[in-house]
Amino acid sequence: MNLLLDTLGPTLGPLAALVIAVLVGLALHGLLFRVVRRLTTEMPDVLVFQGALLRRIRRPLALLLPLIVVRLWLPLVARALTRQTILFISDVLYIGAVVAVAWLLIGVIRAFEDLLVERSDIEANDNLDARKMLTQVKILKRVAVVVIAVLALAAILMHYEAFREIGTGLLASAGVAGLVIGLAAQRALGNLLAGLQFAITQPIRVDDVVIVEGDFGWVEEITLTYIVVRVWDQRRIVVPVSDFLEKPFQNWTRTSAELMGTVFLYVDYTVPVEALRSEHQRILEASEEWDERVAVVQVTDASERAAEVRLLQSAPNASQLFGLRCRVREEMIAFVQREYPGALPKVRAQMQDGDATLPGGPQSETHADAHTGTEAQAGTEAQAGASTGEQSAERS
Repeated sequence: MNLLLDTLGPTLGPLAALVIAVLVGLALHGLLFRVVRRLTTEMPDVLVFQGALLRRIRRPLALLLPLIVVRLWLPLVARALTRQTILFISDVLYIGAVVAVAWLLIGVIRAFEDLLVERSDIEANDNLDARKMLTQVKILKRVAVVVIAVLALAAILMHYEAFREIGTGLLASAGVAGLVIGLAAQRALGNLLAGLQFAITQPIRVDDVVIVEGDFGWVEEITLTYIVVRVWDQRRIVVPVSDFLEKPFQNWTRTSAELMGTVFLYVDYTVPVEALRSEHQRILEASEEWDERVAVVQVTDASERAAEVRLLQSAPNASQLFGLRCRVREEMIAFVQREYPGALPKVRAQMQDGDATLPGGPQSETHADAHTGTEAQAGTEAQAGASTGEQSAERS
């Protein structure tokens, strides 16, 4: 090292030494990852976590290892540097090391998250346990990232004397400052605490089917301050976390993804209900979406015009239930049209003297007057016929 400094001089010598230290750190980084990958190749249980871990910590270590080597080499080139230069390099190394360590810890946390997501079958029909775990992991991961970032920033600021004095003054007035900050950021802090409460109580989870603001959708993302709901038409609704604690909402998959859905038919009284029940059963048995739990056909209402028939069926989840309801509705309408066209809803009317009146209903004044006039005219014509008959009899 002394030879290098003497050969290149007091300016280029330290610079070249620092560059060599960075290159040595990068070489150690590549060698370390190659050795770890080779040692874990024959360990299948470790491969999944290894892939997630190495992917997340590769860049933080690429920053941390060269900084460590430079810090070790710094005393060797210190004689060729001024005191101000050494202090500046030390500050840069300290800040870089804090950032690299914080980045590394966040990478390890995200690697564990990737491992749990990889082992969770969110696409399964009964995915309640997977959704519980993913919701807790995602929220707690965000909390940990925020805590690590705050601690890293505090460590960097407290490294300087000026910031330490400011920190001491703030600590002395923490009561007043806390009150002011609490009042100014009441809404934000409320959402943050609500996010922590969500991680514990879990009124909703990732991939839950919910009804929010009148829209049907799936919970796509849960953060500490807001929740993203993916609507069926691919829109996204961003809702503050506090709204889910203060306002009622529907959660269709709170305890299970299995659901029941109804289809209503309005048919004439002449339709045979047993035929509808048989056709409904046939449609469900031919459908892949039906889970064979519920298949019910009932007449739930009857009006003066039609009978209301409710067809109840079940499916493993909301998406399949929607498709099943549409299929049942379409095929039942086609069945009624094909087999019982006379059973379609109709309006009955009784025709009398060229007018239509509802059976048993009161006649209008116009109809009553017309009917009375017709009877009077018929009576006049009868009397005229009788007089004509009497005159003919007298002549004969």
